[in-house]
Amino acid sequence: MSRSAQPAAGGAPAGAPGAAPEVVVETRLEKALGHGFRKVTAVAFAPYQTAVIRIGFALTWLCFLLREWPHREELYGPRGPFDAELAHQLLATNHSFSVLMWSDGEVWFNLVYGLAVIAAALLLVGWRTRTMSVLFMVGVLSLLNRSILLGDGGDNVLHIMSLYLVMTRCGQVWSLDARRARRAAAAPPGRDGVGVALWSLSGLVLLVAQVGGAYGLYWFHDGPLPLVGWSLAFWGMWAAHGLWWVARRRSGELRPLLEVLTRLIHNGALLVIMVEVCLIYATAGWYKIQGGRWQDGTAVYYPMNLHYFSPWPELSHLLAGHGTIMMLITYGTVVVQVAFPFTVFNRRLKNVLLVGMICEHLSIAVLLGLPFFSLAMITADAVFLPTSFLRAVGRRVAALGKRYGSGGAGLDGGRTGRGPDRTGATDAAGPVPGGAKGLPAPAEDTAAAG
Repeated sequence: MSRSAQPAAGGAPAGAPGAAPEVVVETRLEKALGHGFRKVTAVAFAPYQTAVIRIGFALTWLCFLLREWPHREELYGPRGPFDAELAHQLLATNHSFSVLMWSDGEVWFNLVYGLAVIAAALLLVGWRTRTMSVLFMVGVLSLLNRSILLGDGGDNVLHIMSLYLVMTRCGQVWSLDARRARRAAAAPPGRDGVGVALWSLSGLVLLVAQVGGAYGLYWFHDGPLPLVGWSLAFWGMWAAHGLWWVARRRSGELRPLLEVLTRLIHNGALLVIMVEVCLIYATAGWYKIQGGRWQDGTAVYYPMNLHYFSPWPELSHLLAGHGTIMMLITYGTVVVQVAFPFTVFNRRLKNVLLVGMICEHLSIAVLLGLPFFSLAMITADAVFLPTSFLRAVGRRVAALGKRYGSGGAGLDGGRTGRGPDRTGATDAAGPVPGGAKGLPAPAEDTAAAG
């Protein structure tokens, strides 16, 4: 607790005229808590890492949907092995959400599938990320929960991360929102008819579904959080988007308050994503240790000899014919997965293991024919990539874009000048209070009123 400095002996009593003001001395714990709170509310951390997560998961989902387009009705539609009655029974058992349950017709299914493709593409380029992240989540949950038995580990990661992505400010850099925010920084906020139209249309659709008693729209149960149903979650996000739009156009204390809250939510969601990745690898590694095939070093050998997991049979047989290579890959996989959660605070060891895990997933994509699982896991790993590396990649891509005529706008880290970035941490609203020197200067997607 805080300690009050006592007046000197013989001095005037506290509160008497002419008495010295009482000085409050903070304890170490109070100073540490205050410093930590100011730090997590002053800036939205890791803008480049969250941008990579947005791009990676949107690309994974988009490529998967396009690849399965010819088979979409057999996988997730009314022609699949799970008809409407079985799907209702399954979702009633696991309390999952899917807008595909609102209608059993092929027209509705194709509409939802097409909107999922569009939402993934728009989230990939960072257009109206606040709205597109919600639509992206709805598309992922609706299709994967419709036929959950068809999924794999990559689908599970995509399923979880789509929920977390909604709570992040993933459009700060490398997005159309960031470019629009930079262009509008010197001008007063305009009307933004597109954002208002998106907000109004989404509210109208949600109202019609709510009044019509659509499946899964409960207020206080069967939702993303305990005592929070999907109706409460959707209406809460819809109201928050409208409140943010109002705050951007009126002066006062509302906008700074919302800035603090959104940064706090973003940083909390980012921490949850990092912990989730560590849990995935820790769980996988420790379960492998308990398996006999992993203990004797032969676990990798068997899937490489399965026809279903051999897109390149000659290459698989070549590697599987060397027992020493199989043993090293098997033991190396276990060591990397078990050790990674313990090295996240050591930059050098973490980066070395990141390279190992990314190479592991690339080999899984090539040798076992699981590209979408590998891309999802590499995207999850990217949350731990160094900011300096990501900014260097962005500058290189921007230079290539300018060379070949595409402009590369927004890939240079959001800077408007050509000189080195020596500014403090800022967002579209202006300088962040207490901005940390040396942090990247993201252009926030506040222009996305949707």
